[in-house]
Amino acid sequence: MPLRGFEGRLCYGGDYNPEQWPEHVWVEDVQLMRQCGVNLVTVGVFAWSMLEPAPGQYEFGWLDRVLDLLHDNGISVVLATPTASPPPWFGFAHPDALPVTRDGVRLVHGSRDAYCPSAPAYRAAARRIATALAQRYAGHPALALWHVHNEYGTVCYCDHAAAAFRRWLRDRYGTLDALNEAWTTAFWSQRYADWEHVLPPRATPYLANPAQLLDFRRFCSDELLACFREQRDVLRELTPDVPVTTNFAIAPWVPIDPWAWAREVDLVAIDHYPSSNDGLAAEEETAFVADLARGWAGGRTWLLMEQAPDIVHNGGWMVPKRPGQLTRLSLSHVARGSLGVMNFQWRASPGGAEAFMSAMVPHAGPDARSLREVTHLGAQLANLGRHDGPVAADVALVWDPHSWWALQGPGLPAPGLDYWAMCRHVHGSAWRLGVTVDIVAPGEPLSGYRLVLVPALFLTTASAADAIKSFVDSGGHVVVWYLSGVADTNVRVHRGGWPGLLATTLGVRVERHYPLPHQATVALDPAGTGSSWSELVRPEGAEALLRYAKGDLAGEPAVTVHAGRAWYVSTRLDDATQQRFLAQVFAAANVAPAAPGAGHGVEVVRRGQRLYAINHTTSPAEIGAPSQGSQTGLRIEPGTYLVTDVDNLVTDIDSAAHR
Repeated sequence: MPLRGFEGRLCYGGDYNPEQWPEHVWVEDVQLMRQCGVNLVTVGVFAWSMLEPAPGQYEFGWLDRVLDLLHDNGISVVLATPTASPPPWFGFAHPDALPVTRDGVRLVHGSRDAYCPSAPAYRAAARRIATALAQRYAGHPALALWHVHNEYGTVCYCDHAAAAFRRWLRDRYGTLDALNEAWTTAFWSQRYADWEHVLPPRATPYLANPAQLLDFRRFCSDELLACFREQRDVLRELTPDVPVTTNFAIAPWVPIDPWAWAREVDLVAIDHYPSSNDGLAAEEETAFVADLARGWAGGRTWLLMEQAPDIVHNGGWMVPKRPGQLTRLSLSHVARGSLGVMNFQWRASPGGAEAFMSAMVPHAGPDARSLREVTHLGAQLANLGRHDGPVAADVALVWDPHSWWALQGPGLPAPGLDYWAMCRHVHGSAWRLGVTVDIVAPGEPLSGYRLVLVPALFLTTASAADAIKSFVDSGGHVVVWYLSGVADTNVRVHRGGWPGLLATTLGVRVERHYPLPHQATVALDPAGTGSSWSELVRPEGAEALLRYAKGDLAGEPAVTVHAGRAWYVSTRLDDATQQRFLAQVFAAANVAPAAPGAGHGVEVVRRGQRLYAINHTTSPAEIGAPSQGSQTGLRIEPGTYLVTDVDNLVTDIDSAAHR
């Protein structure tokens, strides 16, 4: 379902919280929005206590005035259901609906997310407020999109959750015998004889059951999705012409399977807050997250629903973005499929727990550098306009949230196995080489790609292994990294050596894991180092490209290739070695950047008939034409970008680079 009113133009705006300000500020807000080029704002995300100050008593007058004011000034609205933050009265009226930690502590109101997703009272209250909003604003000319909830991810271990978990397990397994088999409950005398004895993975004396932990994550994803569906269905019934979405949060603690959720929303929307601004870390992470969003959306357009316009969360510090970085990161999202750029938030809050979060209008007021950058970005997005089209990629990366969750479980050979970091490392190496990557789910057909990258596919199903085998048998190339093919979907270890179901395709068998101590490295022959992990690899048809040079594994294969098309990497290669290795793989698979000169901080992405070139470096760069043999090139100054036509590289949208 298209976003009404945005044909041919990009969305630009952010979260707007007028309930935090007196009405005279609203007038200044819309004037500044028009000055900045804002055409879309999200309203009402955390306004439940203002909309329903007492049970069943609604106060919509202020929201009526806000929506009318925005519409009169040409600004469309993403109207949120405020169910991520129930008001204080809700917890006092329904104390059993407040969340309980795995340690048995019931949390109270005082922050956000103070609810149990499985509590009947919460589900009913959420449906009521969603219904009231839809009835009130159906047909309002400002309404362009519904935004259900905010960053679903709340987990609860209470008795409501326990009952819902048991229902979910019955649906999944059917019988207790099947559950006991899946969870390997013969270990440590955990076999269940009654469904009522099955609980969420609450605090326990020692290591919890990994399969129980994993299934609880899956249950939480499905239970939260049921919450979303209930509100979505209400909104669709009352406003069938308005699309519905929610914003996906991306973090290790979020128990959401985006592949499943993406099928339930009309538009995939994400929040992205880079975790580091060291070097090009924010730029690499932005490309990875944008490619994830495009993958979840099945190649369709998606929306960057939140980003911080002026800061990067750098290891706990709120570090200001570098000059021009807001525009460059925003355009990276647009190049990779976003239909616009939204921010958190419009005006910095006067107080509260996020008073020092970034905002388009900072505490310093309108006369601030950050607002000038926000205004500049709005002008650039308006100038670009919206041109949808597929993002060109010859390479796919297999990404699996279930493997991510499983690698957070107990009893693994080494602590701190970070699936997210492993995927980032692989994707980032391709980004530095100028190669655009699609993200795909395990088991998806891989035809149409030249190369598939498989980092740490810890849980490997027969369908995923078959898809990779069929791809290689058909002439495709694949690279598989360590910690792949280790276990099935119930964390039951594959016997006979690893990478399990992928062993025949890769021509190797791993006999033993040799995890490396924190910050330890191992030398490789003829060059490079490995870290984090190593393995005793036995070639069964594969040839060694790199070997371990020292230690217990001296002389043993570290990186192998089978039949010239299937590579296996048994350690975390240092950055330079991995880039050299992938450059060789890209050459073998006939994979090239979108244009000559791309890579090493010069980001070039083809989307439809447009080529986006962003120079994230401090040196000038030149990109050549994407067509073979062309002598045409364009110079891109440090920190600037170009958007060009693919068929005529020298045609820039407004004939200049933009700083």
